[in-house]
Amino acid sequence: MHAEQVVLLLVAAVAAGWVDAVVGGGGLIQLPALLLINPGQPVATALATNKLGSIAGTASAAVAYARKAKPDVRVAVPAGLLAVCCAAGGALCAAAISSDVLKPVIMVVLLAVAAIVVLRPNLGRLPRPVLRTRRRVAAAVLVPGVAIAFYDGLLGPGTGTFLVVAFTVLLGMDFVDASATSKIINTGTNLGALAVFAAQGHVLWALGLAMGVCNIVGAQLGAHMAINRGAGFVRAVLLCVVSALVLKLGYEQFG
Repeated sequence: MHAEQVVLLLVAAVAAGWVDAVVGGGGLIQLPALLLINPGQPVATALATNKLGSIAGTASAAVAYARKAKPDVRVAVPAGLLAVCCAAGGALCAAAISSDVLKPVIMVVLLAVAAIVVLRPNLGRLPRPVLRTRRRVAAAVLVPGVAIAFYDGLLGPGTGTFLVVAFTVLLGMDFVDASATSKIINTGTNLGALAVFAAQGHVLWALGLAMGVCNIVGAQLGAHMAINRGAGFVRAVLLCVVSALVLKLGYEQFG
């Protein structure tokens, strides 16, 4: 790989870390960059190296949020432990399930997410603790820790966005606290998937570690910006990321 290609990947990693820290969806930037710059590599290698870069950024963002925001540790810890196992299961299935089958389903889910955010303008602006019931807490552990984690191991892009919306809808969190909580689970999903990919020998360690450092830089900038600017800023970035994901998947499916 040429030096200019590596530089472009490192720049993409900074941008991905920023997006991931604010609202998730950094894979929208980092994974396509890996696939485009080195098109001859196996897809599993790109997925694996993306996970190595991402786990550094998400873990760093989780620490930054924990200092100033209010992650729900009672939900995040059990969901995060489940996420390690379920993301590993998704990674094991990654070679067996065609992403072309999943893309239309993911597009529908993303459009539903966009509709919820647009049609409910107050969603995530202020916390709504009244929504916190035992059933909703259980759902907030199982949906992110099992379903979303499995998806992250299987494919990945948009995972952080799904997590933020899940915590906002299920537990009535504002977008900043939902982002803070989602980083803990997202660290678990990256860890589970990375362990499987590493055991299979797919990780480009030197490149992934360098991208991880750049991810940390972007994640720190994004987390502090989200905390300082508040839920309205996170909501705007969320809509931009969801729109970009829908356009990307639509182009890949129908373009």
